[in-house]
Amino acid sequence: MTARGKGTSGDAVKNTVKSTIRLLPSGVPGLDAVLGGGLPEYAFNLIAGGPGAGKTTLAQQIVFSRATVESPALYFTVLGEPPIKLLRHSQHYSFFDAAKVGNAVRFVNLSNQAMDGDLGSILKTMLTEVEATRPGIVVVDSFRTVAHASSSDGQLQELVQRLALHLTGWQATTFLVGEYEADEVRSNPLFTIADGIFWLTQNVERNASVRRLQVTKMRATRTMPGLHTFAMSTDGIRVFPRILPRIERPSRAEKVERASTGVAVLDGMMDGGIPAGETALFVGPSGSGKSLFARHFIAAGAELGERGIIAVFEEHPGDYLARAEAFGPKLAGFIERGLVETLYLRSLELTVDETLAAIRDAVARTGAKRVAIDSLSGFELALAPSYRDDIRESISRTVTALTGLGVTVLLTVDLVQSFSELSLSPHITEFLADVLVLQRYVELEGKLEKVLAVVKMRSSRHATDIRRYAIDTSGAVVADVEQQHRALLTGVPVIRAERADHLAGLTREEESLLHTLRELGEATARELSSRTGMKSAALTRALERLLQLTYARTLRRKGTVLYRVAP
Repeated sequence: MTARGKGTSGDAVKNTVKSTIRLLPSGVPGLDAVLGGGLPEYAFNLIAGGPGAGKTTLAQQIVFSRATVESPALYFTVLGEPPIKLLRHSQHYSFFDAAKVGNAVRFVNLSNQAMDGDLGSILKTMLTEVEATRPGIVVVDSFRTVAHASSSDGQLQELVQRLALHLTGWQATTFLVGEYEADEVRSNPLFTIADGIFWLTQNVERNASVRRLQVTKMRATRTMPGLHTFAMSTDGIRVFPRILPRIERPSRAEKVERASTGVAVLDGMMDGGIPAGETALFVGPSGSGKSLFARHFIAAGAELGERGIIAVFEEHPGDYLARAEAFGPKLAGFIERGLVETLYLRSLELTVDETLAAIRDAVARTGAKRVAIDSLSGFELALAPSYRDDIRESISRTVTALTGLGVTVLLTVDLVQSFSELSLSPHITEFLADVLVLQRYVELEGKLEKVLAVVKMRSSRHATDIRRYAIDTSGAVVADVEQQHRALLTGVPVIRAERADHLAGLTREEESLLHTLRELGEATARELSSRTGMKSAALTRALERLLQLTYARTLRRKGTVLYRVAP
């Protein structure tokens, strides 16, 4: 307030008492974050955009959220849609409350005055209703129709200024709704007078429809810059802020907790497993078992009582779970107990923000400590085309948000394998991962085999071994270190020179036995006999030869002699 009495405008400014502008919850999920905390009280706002952009839905969602009997809302309709039509459409939204209509929310039709082109009559009716109702919120939909009734820009500017002055004086937060284009910003006086401007757009991008919101102007608050995706559903509008709030990760203890991958040998290669709260990326060609490792990871947590979420982009959950029942750990029991939840996120118009919100909501709802995203390749395909150009930023935002919540994340991504070169990832996403596991097909002894290696771990040591692994009904079985060949990761390995002479001296029967032992990892003589069909005497001779040539060694476990490939 200013001091009473005579004085210059400079004196008035000096004597002005600094006041705090209250921010009101909008009732629109995500919008308050974009606005920097909420709607500035008593602000004079414009909601602009093309037809079907969601302007009226946004205004009504705010109205039904904020309006009470003590602080009602006035909703003026001008030609666009009569109140009865608005109510018929609005009742399908969950935010609609029939008990508030005519009580906390009052609809007034100004169509007749607008058709007569009498701006004075329109303003008089509005001010009369405001004085009688003393509303907390006022909406004029569509104000563009009122503007058309003006004979000049000067007349329109006078109307806007008088309306803003009166409504602010009555302590009402105002929203003018209208269809405007970006090129009108400079010429239309409304954009200058408005305290806040909301731009809503709906664009078709390569057959996909994407909705975005931008707050181009808002006095008294620090809004979040840029375009923000929003979605419309039966719950109304939900805004997905482009910039997520920063979450400080808790400081690590000296001994970092580990999240088991569910495969003991792989845990050993990682010095105990994936560091809790970090991200592991499994990169490999199609069919190499990436999804299987993701299921192992989620099942290992469920065994310990940790809740987990699998976000699926390529298969329907029913097919995904059926595959899990056939190969690897079974998830159905964990799902029934509420320890595991599958999210099926498949749409050719999916946005990054919707994906992230769905996963974050599931984490908050279930208290999950593990998330598997299977796969990033499917994630990219499901995105609306415009978002695919920013795939790295999209994945980074998703991963950062989840690990910021203390969640351990496992991602899978397809590798386009070439036998002439090694490319870790077609998406160049490996920099996002704290742990990187590379899976690869190789040709060994006339067969297509699988190998894996832990390529990096940011926060701890790890083994640099290259190991074969196989897939059976129990899941992934990782074998001993592969030392018989070199250049494995090229896909075309060669026998090590120091081993070539020895192999040349082996019989085919002995080579076959060695290959079987390499597949099993370790086995008893009886298991080898059953697997190869070799008789006892022949098996004994072959095993002795492998031991003599240092291809195999023995160990004793609980009184049982086991054979395994020598390191």
